[in-house]
Amino acid sequence: MTETKTQPQPILRADYRAPAYTIGAVDLHFDLDERATTVRAVLQVRRVGSTDEPLVLHGEELELLSLRVDGDTLPADRYVVDEEHLTISELPAACELQTEVRINPADNTMLSGLYVSSGNFCTQCEAEGFRRITYFLDRPDVMACYTTTVEGDASRYPVMLSNGNRIEEVELESGRKRVRWEDPFPKPSYLFALVAGKLTCLEGTFTTCSGREVRLEIWVEPQNIDSCEHALRCLRRAMEWDEQVFGREYDLDLYMIVAVGDFNMGAMENKGLNIFNSKYVLARPETATDDDYEGVEGVIGHEYFHNWTGNRITCRDWFQLTLKEGLTVFRDQQFSADMTSAPVKRISDVKRLRGRQLPEDAGPTAHPIRPESYVEMDNFYTATVYEKGAEVVRMMHTLLGVEGFRRGMDLYFERHDGQAVTCDDFRAALGDANGRDLGQFERWYSQAGTAGLSAVAEWRADEGVCALTLRQAPPRGRSAEESPALHMPVRVGLVGPDGIDLPLVLEGEGPGEAPRERVLELTEREQTWTFTGLEARPVPSILRGFSAPVILCADRSQEDLAFLLANDSDAFNRWDAGQALFGAAILSLASGVASNGASGWALERALELDPLLVDAFRAVLLDPGIDGSIRALTLTFPSERELGQQMQVIDPDALHEARRFLVREVARALRGELLAVYDAHRSQGPYAADKASIDRRRTRNRALAYLSALEQPETTALAWTQFRAADNMADSQAALACLAAVEAPERERALSAFRERWKDDPLVMDKWFQVQAESPLPGAVERVRELSRHSDFSLANPNRARSLIVSFSVGNQAGFHDPSGAGYAFLADHVLAIDPKNPQLAAACAKAFVQWRRYDERRRGHAEAQLRRISEAEGLSRNTYEIVEMALEG
Repeated sequence: MTETKTQPQPILRADYRAPAYTIGAVDLHFDLDERATTVRAVLQVRRVGSTDEPLVLHGEELELLSLRVDGDTLPADRYVVDEEHLTISELPAACELQTEVRINPADNTMLSGLYVSSGNFCTQCEAEGFRRITYFLDRPDVMACYTTTVEGDASRYPVMLSNGNRIEEVELESGRKRVRWEDPFPKPSYLFALVAGKLTCLEGTFTTCSGREVRLEIWVEPQNIDSCEHALRCLRRAMEWDEQVFGREYDLDLYMIVAVGDFNMGAMENKGLNIFNSKYVLARPETATDDDYEGVEGVIGHEYFHNWTGNRITCRDWFQLTLKEGLTVFRDQQFSADMTSAPVKRISDVKRLRGRQLPEDAGPTAHPIRPESYVEMDNFYTATVYEKGAEVVRMMHTLLGVEGFRRGMDLYFERHDGQAVTCDDFRAALGDANGRDLGQFERWYSQAGTAGLSAVAEWRADEGVCALTLRQAPPRGRSAEESPALHMPVRVGLVGPDGIDLPLVLEGEGPGEAPRERVLELTEREQTWTFTGLEARPVPSILRGFSAPVILCADRSQEDLAFLLANDSDAFNRWDAGQALFGAAILSLASGVASNGASGWALERALELDPLLVDAFRAVLLDPGIDGSIRALTLTFPSERELGQQMQVIDPDALHEARRFLVREVARALRGELLAVYDAHRSQGPYAADKASIDRRRTRNRALAYLSALEQPETTALAWTQFRAADNMADSQAALACLAAVEAPERERALSAFRERWKDDPLVMDKWFQVQAESPLPGAVERVRELSRHSDFSLANPNRARSLIVSFSVGNQAGFHDPSGAGYAFLADHVLAIDPKNPQLAAACAKAFVQWRRYDERRRGHAEAQLRRISEAEGLSRNTYEIVEMALEG
């Protein structure tokens, strides 16, 4: 008889039950040893109500050494231990429960719980890692006050950190040391943190709005201490911004950040002790690009803002994850917009949403921002929960306005400080503070997929009227019955023939100065707004600022798109018009590629470049009034992955050839202008991270990318010269990426020189792997296989694995979807290799498979075979199992 696997059972939101016990206080004692750390936990336990059910604590990979209740050893017949639980019966209504366990941090390759990274102890407890440290009610609605004692060899672990304020530090006998920490604020177990090892500190202070001085500490490995000044500046800016914009003051005497090299996430907001992936702390001009600098600021801000939206107020259960993450992403986006450029930040955020979240919405892993079920919670730290969750918060901000949203947030903090709450509680606070019914907004929390929005403008010249009709469409594959109408704020303008926004006078309105932009509230399937008093046909500018996370379908001609690209006063819609114009051209060319089955010179003879595109591109390239970063973004064509979402059957080869053709032909037509722009934006002195310098570098490097696409000796030499002369990583990496994409001797010379210079810097070497993984040159699969065997490559480090495996499978669509199926086999090999050691990382890699059904029959066959190979692997983790099964079930 064939043995069948036991399938993991999903956890349902509908099954939520409040805990039968609470834990009011936790006293932890750690005796550190890399292979045998002992953890003693003293818990103040209280039964809720009159229940007589046993206390069931979570625990994984723990060796139970002792168990006491109110000081007495518990008899063996009063408790049961299994692989995931400690069940204790016949407890009094209130008691002190003491456990002592032994754990092995050195062998904890999952990087969840307490583990060792580069010889230092580190924790990651979100979502369910605390159960790998000690037995506990490891759920977010159990909030307790913690004291933590860390003890160990002072020479090996001179620095011992945990949550809250440091209240004792004692040198013990035999070269040992003890440090005690107290966190006065109740928190769930997922916010616990501990770090110990040989670290160096960059210190600073911040004076709060009430006059308290807070000590700031950034802890890193000694060789990285010269790369922390930017992070410290960002932290101070975030603290000041949160006071000014949201009235939130920091509440402890000490705020610490620790940067570690081995970390599954970007960073973690543990109370008072944030643990960061070093990628989002370390930055200096020689090693970090402009994007890296901005990324550090955004993530520093994000984790700090969690102190109130996530820590002081947390989520009742993990289904409510977007309550803290969507809201805090929105807050960090607003912070970054204020610190840099609001239009550039908005465009960048939407690019990320379209590149990551829309494909997620279009496949079998689609889920609402508040999921209804999960097998493994780690799989729901997704672009949907984070980025789309932020868009839902942004829509409420748009409807309520800046002051109304602040009123709502103030009420939210007042009502729920110190509580674990739900998304419904958040919406209720915003609505109640403003006298608004936000009940229809609940549908944004419960609906999976991306809704559609169509816009039709009827121009009636004889009446001077433009009637704008907006219609909602349910997400792809769902009926109107399954997806009732959403509450959509649609920001609109009407652009006149002279490029100026026209007054928006609605039919029936009286005299008075009319606004030139309005937010229309679409709450039904279809609504029409009639604008009057117009003297000439306007061009509608719909969904300004991307005011709702939808797919816009508007009947706009190429001429209208080109007009908006040149004239729209809304920077986002100006950029978006260019994306629509260039995207439509690439899709049309891809259709021609597929029809002709051609490539190379044969392709160039078969296809034709529309002069309108060249003119539109030239207008943006040479516009002296445009922001340099927006220029670079506007002149970047939509990615192949993003464009694939618009095809019924995704053809990666045709998309690649079409996009490559358009890039090369535009570069050929505007070679002189691109060279002039490149020369005009040379650096005026040493590296600076101010906006003007960043704008200049981005414009110059975008011009270089187009020139390099010509693959001419002179343009390749231009990239090689920039690479050799660069005094900063922004210019160096941009040139390296250009050279990695051409068949020329300079390619190998640049890659070799880059590695030789940076082989001892892990974060910079990640860039070296990434540019090769994403190179569009033929032979991509063989190239990444060879790189996976490189002496500098390791699957044990998540950053390094992502730099090659995820960069290839997501950032190199033509290579990954090679018709032979070799790219799929490469990914499956590495998912299976990673899964036994780091299931969270393996599942993240496996997500590249989820849209396999949208490709041609040959590719579907190859992808399904690899998915089934993974699915049938012995001992597959729940993380990877859930992703693979969703993909197979479709």
